[in-house]
Amino acid sequence: MADLKKGSKKLLNAWAFYDWANSVYTLTIASSIFPIFYSALFAEELKKVSAFGFEFKSTALITFVTAFTFLVVAFSSPLLSGIADYVGNKKTFMKFFCYVGGAGCIGLYWFSLEHIYISLLFYFMGLIGYWGSLVFYNSYLPDIAFPEQQDKISAKGFSMGYIGSVLLLLINLAMVMSQETGEAKMQMMRYSFLTVGIWWVVFAQYTFYILPKGTSNGNKMSTSVVFNGFKELKQVWQQLKQNLRLKRYLGAFFVFSMAVQTIMLVAVYFGEEEIAWAEDGKTMGLIVSILVIQVVAVIGAVLTSRASAKFGNIQTLIAVNVIWMGLCFYAYFMETPAQFYIAAGLVGLVMGGIQSLARSTYSKFLPETKDTTSYFSFYDVAEKIGIVIGMIIYGTIDQITGSMRNSILFLFVFFLIGIILLFRVPRENP
Repeated sequence: MADLKKGSKKLLNAWAFYDWANSVYTLTIASSIFPIFYSALFAEELKKVSAFGFEFKSTALITFVTAFTFLVVAFSSPLLSGIADYVGNKKTFMKFFCYVGGAGCIGLYWFSLEHIYISLLFYFMGLIGYWGSLVFYNSYLPDIAFPEQQDKISAKGFSMGYIGSVLLLLINLAMVMSQETGEAKMQMMRYSFLTVGIWWVVFAQYTFYILPKGTSNGNKMSTSVVFNGFKELKQVWQQLKQNLRLKRYLGAFFVFSMAVQTIMLVAVYFGEEEIAWAEDGKTMGLIVSILVIQVVAVIGAVLTSRASAKFGNIQTLIAVNVIWMGLCFYAYFMETPAQFYIAAGLVGLVMGGIQSLARSTYSKFLPETKDTTSYFSFYDVAEKIGIVIGMIIYGTIDQITGSMRNSILFLFVFFLIGIILLFRVPRENP
């Protein structure tokens, strides 16, 4: 179909609809059912697994594999975004990662400790597919929306994602809780991984149909452009020296995003291991807490968008980071399910808000340019390297001390530094 005009309602809604498609991955695979499934594979008295020539604490292994995946994304996305920007086909790459991620989710149906390497490969595919596609998805935002539309449509995307992912999780929850035995529940969890892969790929088709291919330059692919992405990142870095506001904002984002994304990736593993659940109440309790996060997050994303319109993006981000800092301190002392539910509600309130506002703030701070893919590639690389550092620190503290509480408390420091750096972001470029 013919490309729609920038700012058109249909184009904006089609872009936001990809959040509806892919957010089921973050909720079911990254945040709820897979972590519960993964933990249930280990006997209570033996939370160890041998892999890659070492013996890991089970939670530390999945943390390190996650960190490695983000490292791959951080180094591969500049290559791919450079090629996409040069040839003008960012939608092709977005599709590729979507299908890799969907296949990885479907492959998790066969996840087992007996075949740990192929199992972790499927986990790797799902994770790299989700985050790889976001590189190109996010880069569309300034292409399809005017600056005054970006906060609102970014928040709408996250809200649609939360609603869609909660809907599928409720279906998956009904499947799991319909069974009486642990073995039957585990089988239903495996079926839920299939539903995620299918949902993601099928619903993404509407977004792929409406979004433009990209800004075509009439160029063809050649070996000379393979490393073009790194050259473009270097150019972006040079341009940042002339844009003090964007440079300082990126520094702050790097630090607080490191902590936020780490918490979101390990929250259920923390709840499964550190909270004293009633017998046979763990699965239901953890999934209910995740549902609380998702429902409250819809409200949080809207409230944060309104707060940013009234008080400004940076001031709102500072306030949200203060809440996150308090949550880390509170989590260190959590022991009961009731305390975990309270934390879940507070996390939901600030989770969607900080994600959508961080993305739209960066987009609004960009200079006038058609090279949005390179700028968002830089944004994504900063985010991914931050996650790698955060996950490695978290996993190392967990592996050495044997407690995830010590790891979560350490993230308090990152939010504090992020707040300090946000105060240094000027209102306007000097």
